[in-house]
Amino acid sequence: MKMFKKVSGLIVFAIVLSVMVACQGKNEGASKNAKESSSGTSPIELTVFDADANSDWEKMESPVGKKIKEATGVTLKPEFDINGGQQKIALMAASGEYPDLIVPKGEARTLVDAEALIDLTDLIEEHAPNLKKMYGEDLNRLKWSKEDPSIYILSNAPVDATYYTPGMGVGIQHDVVKDLGYPEMRTLEDYEKAIKEYVKKYPEIDGQKTIGLSLLADDWRIQPSTLNSGFWATGGSDDGEYYIDPETHEATLHYRRPAEKDYFRWLNHMNDEGLLDKESFVQKYDQYLAKLSSGRVLSIMDPDWSISQAQNALRDSGKHERMYGMYPVTLSEEYKHHNFQSPGYQVGWGIGITVDCEDPVRAIKFLDYLASDEAQVMTNWGIEGEHYEIVDGKRVIPADVMEQRDNDKDFAKETGIGYNFQRFAPRYGDGTMDSTGQTYTIASPDQIKESYTDTEKEVLDGYGVEFFKDLYPQEDEFEVKPWGAAYNIQIPAGSDLELINQKVLDLAKKRVPEAILAKPADFDKVWDAFMEDLIKAGVEQGEEEFTKLVQETVELWSE
Repeated sequence: MKMFKKVSGLIVFAIVLSVMVACQGKNEGASKNAKESSSGTSPIELTVFDADANSDWEKMESPVGKKIKEATGVTLKPEFDINGGQQKIALMAASGEYPDLIVPKGEARTLVDAEALIDLTDLIEEHAPNLKKMYGEDLNRLKWSKEDPSIYILSNAPVDATYYTPGMGVGIQHDVVKDLGYPEMRTLEDYEKAIKEYVKKYPEIDGQKTIGLSLLADDWRIQPSTLNSGFWATGGSDDGEYYIDPETHEATLHYRRPAEKDYFRWLNHMNDEGLLDKESFVQKYDQYLAKLSSGRVLSIMDPDWSISQAQNALRDSGKHERMYGMYPVTLSEEYKHHNFQSPGYQVGWGIGITVDCEDPVRAIKFLDYLASDEAQVMTNWGIEGEHYEIVDGKRVIPADVMEQRDNDKDFAKETGIGYNFQRFAPRYGDGTMDSTGQTYTIASPDQIKESYTDTEKEVLDGYGVEFFKDLYPQEDEFEVKPWGAAYNIQIPAGSDLELINQKVLDLAKKRVPEAILAKPADFDKVWDAFMEDLIKAGVEQGEEEFTKLVQETVELWSE
């Protein structure tokens, strides 16, 4: 989800006043601690703040958690935030008090400006061989900026990942395409025709009114669900609020592209046709998930991670025909869906060690252990003899364990396998081989096939493909983005660009729903007013300044 920072004027003022007092000399103290710290595996507790929620945290009491604690001596004491971390991280910076480790999502700039994070360059060089091995040449991408080449954040993005499934597209219930004889799903016209026909045939599902399309606008989630769909439908890839020209690297606020006006006009048309959920812009996330889980919403415009709970609920309840397949639907055939365009290694979001950490060497060694082959296999496969077996020298997951992995919503919490610990360090991506010639993760084409429900297999067979990915343009059809993912580019705190970005995002959150819900005859008037408001908010200056940051990033990474 890609958000611009939201820090009130009072908090920013507090940061300016207090950081000068609270943070002075802390970097020097952390450097001294790094040299004098212990290096063994004696018990130690490390506090960590994570800007994301985590309902699966197992307090390091799962089989995997206990093994990690045994190997490192480290017990994590985490605090997980449900609101993205913006407010709490700003308050930390204002007070000058920090946990040992911090996963700030998009708020790293606040911490760097407050001198809250230590430079990890020397610690990596001296104490982190696994991190060096994993990052390889991409270690250069971790440098903060051209002016400050320090490494403050260890990206927790997967390294050398092969993506087997589409993360974004138009999600359509399997029963829709089955019932209509597997119609082509290439353009919005194709998609609209199918939804309209199905709603007409089945105005109710399980006694409830059928909903053609539901969007989500709950706080920051309006961006991935509603706003960013404009990117995908018009031949762009998600770069936050800006479209980056692949040739010139110039940034344009993506709503200002004419093609996106046409896309949002189409959403206005869907609303006028009665196919758009009337509660799209007022429902909360839990209400949205409950609605999807009921099986009466035929389609969504949301990333796979956003609807995963609903997908699991539908699967658990046996409503396999109501689960969603992803399709590369665009405005017209002139556009390619860019889901599989690679940004290269993604940096900016990850974990940092703060100046209040009394033992940064133990901290970096803990993170380095999580990047080791032993930990990578364990956090993906589990414990040998308990979650997998060795057969002819290869790791094999028994059928009953795989059944749990596919269908038990508490599997991650009970075992420690998965994102519980992977969120705190980089990890090898799907398809990357270990020294035995096996992949670090369990994801593989064969595994994905085995995890499909019979309904999914039937749908894929109906379209003459093996995987949903096969419906999309493939990686080799695109150039790797030399700027990475633009939403990860750090914007100076308190800068004109930060303020402009917040203004235009606030306008988008207000104006785009207004345009979608307007009478069709009023759409142009509402949209044109939106464009005028953006000009008044300084969007042209914002585009110019963000273009400079993009071009500097390309230059830094090419050195």
